[in-house]
Amino acid sequence: MLIYALAAFSLLACGTESTTVNNLESLKTPQMENFSKAMRSLGNPENRPTEEEKRQSGHELSDRRKQILLPAAKDLIKSEGFTDTQIQDKTKGDVSAILVWAIEIHQRKNAETLKIAKQSN
Repeated sequence: MLIYALAAFSLLACGTESTTVNNLESLKTPQMENFSKAMRSLGNPENRPTEEEKRQSGHELSDRRKQILLPAAKDLIKSEGFTDTQIQDKTKGDVSAILVWAIEIHQRKNAETLKIAKQSN
């Protein structure tokens, strides 16, 4: 009988965890998802830094890798109500500044999403 109870509890716990993950994912905007995907894509073999990029850029992203993130970063910033002109004015077109801004938005939105998910459980 105890084995059945443990099995049932295990299934319930996994189901609850799965529901929480699904709730978190459903709260994320498409722009958040796209930015997350772009960040993860930097780990793909074709997007990893070359030896020359490692020598030139050190720990910073190379220009090539920044360009991979840029479209999703701009979309995320625009989802906050900013226009291309405002993005240009605020960052002076500096790709690194755009990426930092997008990362800040992404972190804030992820924290908000987690807070909402915790409140609903």
